[in-house]
Amino acid sequence: MKSMKKLVIFISIASATAFSGGVFAQATMDHSKMGDVNMMVSNDMTQGAVRKIDKEVKKITIKHGEIKNLEMPPMTMVFQVRDSALLEKVQAGDKVQFKAIKDSGALVVTDLQLVK
Repeated sequence: MKSMKKLVIFISIASATAFSGGVFAQATMDHSKMGDVNMMVSNDMTQGAVRKIDKEVKKITIKHGEIKNLEMPPMTMVFQVRDSALLEKVQAGDKVQFKAIKDSGALVVTDLQLVK
């Protein structure tokens, strides 16, 4: 949770700095990777552990390692699930591998596999 708070603080400071005084700061992002959502899916699966499942709202909380395609450090966070059938395969406490993308601002799990 500390990592998430640090990330929120960093984003807030970066946003305020970028737009203060009418000055626009250019981000150092590789724009060649942007475009169609399907192109943003990495072949690499991320390791994690399921902490909570909420089938009613199609969400899953996962403590995960680095998500390379999202340039996200290890942390615990809530993801939306594109296909609710994925939630039927796992339960809290299970070790999993998953793929996640950013779709319209939301972090979405597109593939979820139980690690045996």
